Amino acid sequence: MIAFRNQLKTIVLLGVMSALLVGLGVLVAPGYLYLFAALALAMNLAAYFFSDRIVLRMHGAREVGPRQAPELFAMVEELAARAGIPEPRVFVIPEEQPNAFATGRNPKHAVVAVTEGIVRLLDRRELRGVLAHELAHIKNRDILIASLAAAAASLITYVAHAVSLGALFGGSHDSDGESSSAGQGLLVALVAPLAATLVQLGISRSREFLADASGAETCGDPEALASALVKLERASEVVPASQARPATASLFIVNPFGPMETVARWFSTHPSTAQRVRRLRALAEERAFRPRWQRELASGGR
Repeated sequence: MIAFRNQLKTIVLLGVMSALLVGLGVLVAPGYLYLFAALALAMNLAAYFFSDRIVLRMHGAREVGPRQAPELFAMVEELAARAGIPEPRVFVIPEEQPNAFATGRNPKHAVVAVTEGIVRLLDRRELRGVLAHELAHIKNRDILIASLAAAAASLITYVAHAVSLGALFGGSHDSDGESSSAGQGLLVALVAPLAATLVQLGISRSREFLADASGAETCGDPEALASALVKLERASEVVPASQARPATASLFIVNPFGPMETVARWFSTHPSTAQRVRRLRALAEERAFRPRWQRELASGGR
């Protein structure tokens, strides 16, 4: 059922992003409908097949193996086996801010990426909880949705800026035409990133709660993930994210731009860390009172 819902979300997401791109193009350049329709099709194909590569390249991630990161690789291998999914490739991002994300179009083409900062900050138990959370995204098959949203939002923002610049500096020499075109260009530059973010909002928050619960069950240690989330949010407030991009913020386990306050929280791609921690600690208390045979059954008998 989860897989079907996520497939439906993928189709809706592609449709919304395509309509947004075509609509923006027609607004500024009404005579180029077919061009923008072709661009939307190309964007969909590129986002579906190469969204993981686009995201990894944006963050300068490099692949590592058991020789370069033996402990990290061993944890991913062990947790993937517990989750019952193929072992994903492991990437490290040259970033001081501690964070992590998963990407790929399906479990067979999945990637787990962690920053250098998270490996240094968290202890083994906490890092294992974070990795279990990311593997839960893979198992729940929502990594494609998040990757598509991130890649499409990046492409739409880029195209919107290009279109708006074209409207501002090109086109008609008529003063009224120039004023109208410039106004439309400014509108596109403001609306496109916001619209792409709003689409992401409908996807990101619920998937984080589900991955928290699934990841806690996989690693068998909800408190470890809760402790990690608290540390990561504190770090996001004091350690700047040099590699972060607004379009890809929803991929990470915590918002790389730090917690949102007041009205800005409505536009956050993540639920509040305090709420996530409360749910995880409730799971930890529930787990502590469950009989041993129920805990073993829930974890697949491992």
